[in-house]
Amino acid sequence: MLADTNLADERNRRARQVATALIVAAIAGMIPLVVSDVYTMNVLILTLMYVALSQSWNILGGYCGQISLGHAIYFGIGAYVTTAALLVAGILPWFGMLAGGMTAAVIALFLGYFCFRLGGHYYTIATIVIAEAALLIFLNWEFVGAALGLQLPYTGDSWATLQFGQSKLPYFYLALGFSLITWLIAWTIEGSRWGYWWRAVKDDAEAAESLGVNIFSSKMAASGISAFLTAVGGGFYALFVSYIEPQSVLGFQISLLIALPAVLGGIGTLWGPAVGAIILIPIGELTRSYIGGSGSGAHLVIYGTLIVIVSLLRPEGLSSVLSVSKRANGVTR
Repeated sequence: MLADTNLADERNRRARQVATALIVAAIAGMIPLVVSDVYTMNVLILTLMYVALSQSWNILGGYCGQISLGHAIYFGIGAYVTTAALLVAGILPWFGMLAGGMTAAVIALFLGYFCFRLGGHYYTIATIVIAEAALLIFLNWEFVGAALGLQLPYTGDSWATLQFGQSKLPYFYLALGFSLITWLIAWTIEGSRWGYWWRAVKDDAEAAESLGVNIFSSKMAASGISAFLTAVGGGFYALFVSYIEPQSVLGFQISLLIALPAVLGGIGTLWGPAVGAIILIPIGELTRSYIGGSGSGAHLVIYGTLIVIVSLLRPEGLSSVLSVSKRANGVTR
């Protein structure tokens, strides 16, 4: 009887989580009704995009405990595959983003086969080195424009090519939908057998292995899903800005911006990446806009300061303050 009660409570709790997410998405969807400024809309779109990207990173770094600082490689692959597919083969972005996601997932599995044999900080260092190597390759790869990058010509507003020059509103709703989908994927995984396995691997890999968890396969699955979603985000970004070059999609700053929101908001939580992105991304955009070149790097100082303060005062992440996130072991805060 107690087990049945606990199961019912768990189902109700998860149902409330989904209801909360849908309500938050609905409220966010009404923001354009009161915000028409183009600059503000750009900031909102980038914020929603990084909500999704950080949640994608959280699947690997938060739930599975594999801290990657090289996710820019998947973001860049998604951006370049989506752009090149449209320019070279005329493949519509809807399919180009999927192709970019699958390409990134395959590369993640290939890299994971070797990198997951490394432990702890050695794995993190390996991800940085590989991402920097990818940056150098793209800087010198003439097929993708080398250092000059690729430009998407504007052919008129179209949902087929996902180009909108008259209004940013479609990009806003695309970014909102992407962030909601990544949240739902994380929510599904969190309550699944995979989710329990990954959290076990994160907490104590040896203990998890002794209980029959295949550690290597768990890491590989988390890496593939995380890379796929990150690459889809890269494809969306390429369409949004219509121009990409290696530094803008493969630079180390991209990897940091993908990981930091989850760190600030709460690693291994459903709402942590969203809370972190809502705080960090507008700070970065506003700093660059109002301080400009004279304040280059100011946003990084602010990021670092916030991370230190949160680490000292609220190591679980800012989302714990709102009492809407949950610990990786499934206990609601």
